[in-house]
Amino acid sequence: MIRYKTRGDFVTMESLKRYVLLSLFLFSIANPLSASVTHYSIPEEMKEGSVVANLATDLTLDIKTLNQRKMRLDIIANKKYLDVNKETGELYVVEKIDREHICNTKSSCYIKLEVILESPLRIFNIEIEILDMNDNAPQFRRDAIHLDISEVTPRGERFSLSNAVDPDVGSNSVKTYHLSESEYFNIEVQTGRDGSKFAELILTKTLDREQQAVHNLILTAVDGGTPARSGTASVIVHILDTNDNPPTFDKENLSVNLMENSPIGSLVVHLNATDLDEGSNSDISYSYSLYTSEKTQETFNLNPATGEVTVKGMLNYEDFRIYDMEVIATDKGASSLTGQCTIKILVEDMNDNHPEISIKSFQSPVTENIELDTVIAVVSVSDKDSGDNGIVDLHVPDNMPFKLRESSDNYYELVVSEPLDREKVPEYDITFTVTDRGSPPLSDNETMTLELLDVNDNVPQFPQSFYTIRVMENNAPGALLSSLTAFDPDLHENQYLVYFIIEKEIANTSMSMLFSINPENGNLYALKTFDYEIEKEFLFHIEARDSGSPPLSSNVTVHIIIVDQNDNAPVIVSPWRVHGSVVEEKIPRSTDKGSLVAKVIALDTDSVHNSRITYQFLQVTDATLFSLDQYNGEIRTMRMFSYRDPRHQRLVVVAKDNGEPALSATVTIKLTTMETAVKAYSDMTEEPLEYDIFSDINLYLVIGLGSVSFLLLITILVTIVIKCQKPKPSKAAPPSRNSVISERNSTIADSTLVSNDAYWYSLFLAETRKGKLVVRQPLPKGSRYIVSSIPRGTGLTDTSDSAASTLQVSHFFETR
Repeated sequence: MIRYKTRGDFVTMESLKRYVLLSLFLFSIANPLSASVTHYSIPEEMKEGSVVANLATDLTLDIKTLNQRKMRLDIIANKKYLDVNKETGELYVVEKIDREHICNTKSSCYIKLEVILESPLRIFNIEIEILDMNDNAPQFRRDAIHLDISEVTPRGERFSLSNAVDPDVGSNSVKTYHLSESEYFNIEVQTGRDGSKFAELILTKTLDREQQAVHNLILTAVDGGTPARSGTASVIVHILDTNDNPPTFDKENLSVNLMENSPIGSLVVHLNATDLDEGSNSDISYSYSLYTSEKTQETFNLNPATGEVTVKGMLNYEDFRIYDMEVIATDKGASSLTGQCTIKILVEDMNDNHPEISIKSFQSPVTENIELDTVIAVVSVSDKDSGDNGIVDLHVPDNMPFKLRESSDNYYELVVSEPLDREKVPEYDITFTVTDRGSPPLSDNETMTLELLDVNDNVPQFPQSFYTIRVMENNAPGALLSSLTAFDPDLHENQYLVYFIIEKEIANTSMSMLFSINPENGNLYALKTFDYEIEKEFLFHIEARDSGSPPLSSNVTVHIIIVDQNDNAPVIVSPWRVHGSVVEEKIPRSTDKGSLVAKVIALDTDSVHNSRITYQFLQVTDATLFSLDQYNGEIRTMRMFSYRDPRHQRLVVVAKDNGEPALSATVTIKLTTMETAVKAYSDMTEEPLEYDIFSDINLYLVIGLGSVSFLLLITILVTIVIKCQKPKPSKAAPPSRNSVISERNSTIADSTLVSNDAYWYSLFLAETRKGKLVVRQPLPKGSRYIVSSIPRGTGLTDTSDSAASTLQVSHFFETR
């Protein structure tokens, strides 16, 4: 059975029904339209859908007619928390009812309803009383309650605390308060005129802020409901300070050691006084007492806010050694309290005087060739300190060519200890450093600059000791060959260089006629056009001389090498012919295969590379009949003549050198075949011909080869001697059968023709069909040939090169 709480008592559902029926009966007797009030009592917070009462039964209504009579429920001035079921006539809860929300803090709370039915019209007034339940806990307006209490407050003093609020009413409201355990505080619960409960805080023990500055308490409010509900708030008690503690120093007596000459502002000691109070009661200021001397106060500064003692004046151990001071610390309370501290400052001696340097004499500049042990400077040193602090030592850098020599007490001489060289070090920054023997040692220094004057002690220097300069022949006169620049590390006039060529004559020609050098910059020029075929090299010296006093000089060897150009075309010297004419030769028609028909010899006066000559046919009547050796110019038969071959054969041979571009010369040979019994060249070794030749061919070979080899060797190794001397003709030898020499402006001496040229050329000639060697090429004026015969081979082979005897012709010109 469900019970409801009504005005503090519990009733049964049957009692509630009887109460409702009685109310309805009395209402129906009184007036059918103005129904009497029917009362119901229900607790708050009923669940939605909970049945309050059956109105059909309580109002004696027919359930079956409720819909027909359009039964409805109106709630007056309230939200619709209730409704009626037209099928059953039950009054039920639509939404939870919160009594505190509807009636706030009223002691009684009602909801008024009207039940309206039609046909006939009936109106029933219903009053629902909402009974309170303990569904709210007490709450304080603030979670924390702050109290400020002076530490001198007497015991028993009361302090009001904020009361708690409980929206419930009656016994469900606040009933009492509790305080957390504290040896200093207790509470007493009081009842107000409206019946509300509040608490007062009572001080039970004397407070001391220095022991505990804050007390944290918990105040609990408890209501009278069942079960009881409670709420809490923090009570924070701040103990207010009073100036009941004097300042105290960490140490009441201090002794401080301080070096003399400590810089002004340096810290001596940091005094620290503390006060257990707070606020202005703990703010401390520092000051000297009346017992501190004026000398001390003038020498040291006391910061009144921080208690720092700093140096204010100069400290000198020799003047004052001990300072006594008394410092008072005073708080800023209403009635200020003080504390004091005595300080003794002991001044310690130190090495506070720097040594001093005085330059009595200093000689600068000096010449770089100054003699050793020459005095450069005189220096004196001193120190005002005494003992070890007054003993000083003087030094100069060890890496300098100077040393100190003590002349007398604290006087030193700076002398030259090593040779000086301005070109290496033009000046010296000499630092004199004086240091005392104190601890720590003090020092001072003085720097003097010593300048060195230059003397002409360096000869001009060329980058190379030997210059090889290649000059292409046919150069333009005045062409720059090279720049030969020397360097002199001296200064000014000792550095100014003049260049010139050391005179030297070669073949009666001075070097200054061939070359020129700029005296200021050393540019070397050619004064003439050089011809490789006449002059191949020059060797001379160039001298560079400075302008010092006395002047110094040096020279360098210059080797000029003339580089050949291919500027000379080959010259056909054999077979000889008049310029532009055809050379005619006759050969027997019965000449065998491989027989030597003719030999073309060309000369080129260029260098070896450019003068290398090759031969080839330019035109030939029958290419199958003759062959030409491209290297020696020998023309031989490739087969025997036949009756079909023409009687006249025309051969055009071109001789081409190896230059770039190549130069060439041509010769036209007209061969006529003859029916004769004369044998070919290849058979000449079998039967000697009747010519004017030497009888002893071996002796001729030895003499000819020896002469040529000796002259060539002497020419290469001793060029200058050969150029200055003319070669001597060799001794005469008996005529040989294999050598016939035709002269052209030449002198015959023992089968050798001597020319006047200083450069040699080699010429290999072959015998003609008639056994004669003919040199018909015109020679330059004033030139001669040296022709040495070389015997032909002794073999019997027709195709060998030895079938014809060869003559070596050396052609040389002598430069006048």
